[in-house]
Amino acid sequence: MKIHNFLVSALWCAAQAAGAEPLATAPVEYRQADDIYSADGTVEAVKQTTVAAQISGRVVEIRFDAGDRVKKGEVIVRIDEREASDALAGSRAQLAQAQATLVNARAVYERTRGLFDQKFVSQAALDKALADYRAAQAQLEGAAAAVSQAGTVKSFATVTAPYSGVVAARHVELGETVQPGKPLMTGFVPEDLRVVADVPQQRVARIGKDTTAVIELGNARERVTASSITVLPAADARTHTTRVRLGLPGYVPGTYPGMYARVLFILGQARRLAIPAAAVVRRTELTGAYLVSEQGEVRFRQIRLGEAIGEDVVEVLAGLRPGEKVALDPVKAAIALKSQADKR
Repeated sequence: MKIHNFLVSALWCAAQAAGAEPLATAPVEYRQADDIYSADGTVEAVKQTTVAAQISGRVVEIRFDAGDRVKKGEVIVRIDEREASDALAGSRAQLAQAQATLVNARAVYERTRGLFDQKFVSQAALDKALADYRAAQAQLEGAAAAVSQAGTVKSFATVTAPYSGVVAARHVELGETVQPGKPLMTGFVPEDLRVVADVPQQRVARIGKDTTAVIELGNARERVTASSITVLPAADARTHTTRVRLGLPGYVPGTYPGMYARVLFILGQARRLAIPAAAVVRRTELTGAYLVSEQGEVRFRQIRLGEAIGEDVVEVLAGLRPGEKVALDPVKAAIALKSQADKR
């Protein structure tokens, strides 16, 4: 503010010495522009997973942390497998016992069947031998299933990445004892992100697959066009808004789930009152422009702006009327206004 006043005073002195020059102006007029609806959005991952423990035990190794890149199949966490190994060894011992029992039961059955054919044993003895043989077969199948189950449980001690991506969060510490269901790590695929926005029902009817949407990321420093638009067929009964998903065109550097995004839906064309951006004056919280009458009289008026229309034109929502003229050089206009005040 002090610098602005200093420049105005300096240029006013120069203008007094050189003589007043006519101010360059531009008309306040309607222009054809995109009919844009702006909505707040949030970046989310299409593929995001939280890997949890499937056995109980102590965490003995953590190979990755938040922010690390992980390839599919890489080991991310190891849990103490001694208890699972003991269970597997016990199951294998029971399997060996079941195999021995089956061999013996088969021999007894075959020997009893031979004796039965020679009429040395009764039908009841043969039936018992057959029943013992089938029971041994079932026992062997159960023992084999137990070995397979114990082997699967042991494999859960080594936790691997389900797909390639980035670790978003680590939920355990080295040495911590975990139980089944305890979250270990959360990861996502940074190349597969989207933006979700909640749109009021009076606006969502105009959004379709042919609608163009521009997504602003990182405080509007990055602008990309949505690769796809999907309107979910459900509304929030409390807010009466409908969720819209917008695909990001590939990987956008520096983008991650949870970030704020601004979505600009282009719904068609509309006439908007506009002035050149160069005519806008911003002083702390005050926004305005210098008006120049047909007689050359200069006035300052506070205005309210809307969206930018192109790179050098801005929409005016309030404060100006069509046909009025604004000064294109606010500094020179401020000098002229000061000169008017001094002459009165």
